[in-house]
Amino acid sequence: MEFEVQYIEKFKVLFDAKKEKIRAFEGCSHLELWQDVRNKSTFMTYSYWENEEDLEKYRHSELFKNVWSQTKILFSDKPKAWSVQTLHQLD
Repeated sequence: MEFEVQYIEKFKVLFDAKKEKIRAFEGCSHLELWQDVRNKSTFMTYSYWENEEDLEKYRHSELFKNVWSQTKILFSDKPKAWSVQTLHQLD
């Protein structure tokens, strides 16, 4: 997600206020917010969902609609999203 510079702190406050509810949503087992080290306007959320159905339930929930309506007005560019699967993991 790319944000207008003047809205970065507003987004951080919004995420902080909603992160526990997002993480507690059925099927979400992990949630992180990442910020690019070089471009402070670039953020990404990283989350684990038990299955695609749980993620879709979240995307159609009132919680998501509320968070998204407040977030999308802060963007400076069209957001991008990916669903991926782990092929290898080393701990």
